[in-house]
Amino acid sequence: MAIHSRRHNKVFEMSKDTQALLQIIKGSVLYGHPPLLDDVDFDVKVKQRVCIVGRNGSGKSTLMKVLAGIVNLDAGRLIKDSGVKVSLLPQDPPQRTDISIFDYVIEGLSEHSDLLKSYQYQTQLVAENPSSKNLTALQTLQEKLEDNDAWSIEQTMQQLLTQFNLSADAKLSSLSGGWRRKAALARAMVQIPDILLLDEPTNHLDIDTVKWLETTLKNLTISIVFISHDRAFIRNLATSIVDIDRGKLTEYACDYKNYLLRKAHDLAVEEEHNRAFDKKLSQEETWIRQGIKARRTRNEGRVRALKALRNEFKQRRSAQGVVDIKDNVSDKSGKQVFKIKNLSYSIAGKSIINAFSLLIMRGDKVGLIGPNGSGKSTFLKLLLGELQATTGTIKSGTQLDIVYFDQHRQQLPLDSTVMDAVADGKQEVVINGKPRHVMSYLQDYLFSPERIRVPVSALSGGEKNRLLLAKLLIKPNNLLIMDEPTNDLDVETLELLESLLVDYTGTVLVASHDREFLDNTVTTCLSFENNGMIRQFVGGYSDVESWYIAQGKAGSSAKQTTVTQKVTKKREGRVNTKLSFNEERELKALPGIIEKLELQVDDIQNEVNKDGFFEQSREHTEKILAKLSQTEIALEQAYDQWQALEEKANKFKSQDF
Repeated sequence: MAIHSRRHNKVFEMSKDTQALLQIIKGSVLYGHPPLLDDVDFDVKVKQRVCIVGRNGSGKSTLMKVLAGIVNLDAGRLIKDSGVKVSLLPQDPPQRTDISIFDYVIEGLSEHSDLLKSYQYQTQLVAENPSSKNLTALQTLQEKLEDNDAWSIEQTMQQLLTQFNLSADAKLSSLSGGWRRKAALARAMVQIPDILLLDEPTNHLDIDTVKWLETTLKNLTISIVFISHDRAFIRNLATSIVDIDRGKLTEYACDYKNYLLRKAHDLAVEEEHNRAFDKKLSQEETWIRQGIKARRTRNEGRVRALKALRNEFKQRRSAQGVVDIKDNVSDKSGKQVFKIKNLSYSIAGKSIINAFSLLIMRGDKVGLIGPNGSGKSTFLKLLLGELQATTGTIKSGTQLDIVYFDQHRQQLPLDSTVMDAVADGKQEVVINGKPRHVMSYLQDYLFSPERIRVPVSALSGGEKNRLLLAKLLIKPNNLLIMDEPTNDLDVETLELLESLLVDYTGTVLVASHDREFLDNTVTTCLSFENNGMIRQFVGGYSDVESWYIAQGKAGSSAKQTTVTQKVTKKREGRVNTKLSFNEERELKALPGIIEKLELQVDDIQNEVNKDGFFEQSREHTEKILAKLSQTEIALEQAYDQWQALEEKANKFKSQDF
């Protein structure tokens, strides 16, 4: 969707992309000591896509809130022209869920939101009851919209809902986490901002939705500042990187790959400088302590220089260490870890897993991928025995020592301190048969002595994930089952977790939406297709994606192929239907009609998603959108008719037998 602000076209039509829309000059934010942001400079330029990176707790979200005007600087200046609009997608999900999507999204506007809500509500009343009273009220609201020049806002609203495939009347409470994230993004974009701020936009999104988000954001003609730990997302979107490290900001005007190289070089230079500095300081400290002989020849200038060296050393903020994740592997399990035969699981008549068989052997590293709600977490709970299969069997191997990482982190007692959550009130933990003090062990996971004594509820999402890893990996294990372990982890910790899984000698099953993480850790993937079908692939996520792309190039998407095959199989398996001649002929024709309509919907949707579609005339875009709506309705009607005829045929078939 091509979002741009007409109001600012005149301002920027002669400007260069290097012009700053927003600036922080000598800015500091003090949350205790040392400062979270320390005398930093930052600016957002026209059409820039900036990714802010840094360790958990380094100040990324705080910087974002400063840019949004939510947090004030303790020192320095924030400069923003009054005409520049800034909009924030927060990291946390919406607090209210009892309102419609339309009302939630339109609240992103600072003005006219109440008027547009009333218009939407009155439109629904007229549709239900077109009385003269309701029509008069609707006309009055239309006149108010014209008087306030709010029709363009209403059009933008409808375009956003169409593009995001959101139903205006649906309740926010009816949406999954991923769909609520879409609604929150629409809310952030509805005011047509000049700068869009996104704090962890890929949280709770499945891979297909993350890829959709990448494409959508690339097509925007505005500036974007975002925080993310999804490396594939950063590589595909960012045009520059801003690194927060020990309160300081460094901008790298390059892509993510080159940022990693330059950052590594900068750290190496810093380390060499510190080594030379420490050597000089040591020499000067030796000189000053030489006693009487030194006092006779002491150079007062040299003494002052030593004091300056001491002060500089005191002010130095050393780079934060890295997480030291150690596995605690127990004895080997049996060769067969899980033998799954004809496994099926249904909820309220809906098939989640359908007749799936698989043999998992010791040492296998299996990745689970698929849309939200497709059954990945359910599958893991079936393996763990927390759920019982509808049909089929799961045979567990021998000598299994299982560690289960739950994506909701329910194993963490929120009212306990960090130390007690890991050691259950004890002072020592046992790692690979050797005792260690719990404080020393937790420092491996970057918990300072002060942080060890705070309640778990006070930790950030990334800290909670690190704490859960620390808690779970105390237990000897030879089977790791991990459900979304990468959420909220910073990149450094994420890469160390990858190294642990690569070197791990036991068996691993991991569900994740992080494409690069899957490519780096697993050797087999199970793809959940949201219809009960699970496909097995050799390789990581990229291998799975290549297969589906090849299927799409062959003529239809995997989803279309599955639906068409399902229709055809059911039709071919039907005998003695007792349908009328016309019904028989219609039932035979419907699979072809459904496939044709599916392709038409895809073609129109691709046209809508093209760059610049919404920059065309309103008459043209509305015509295409209306065609899309009509085709989707026709497709739904074809499905309903096919299902009705199938049920009728099956009813007569059961009576015959």
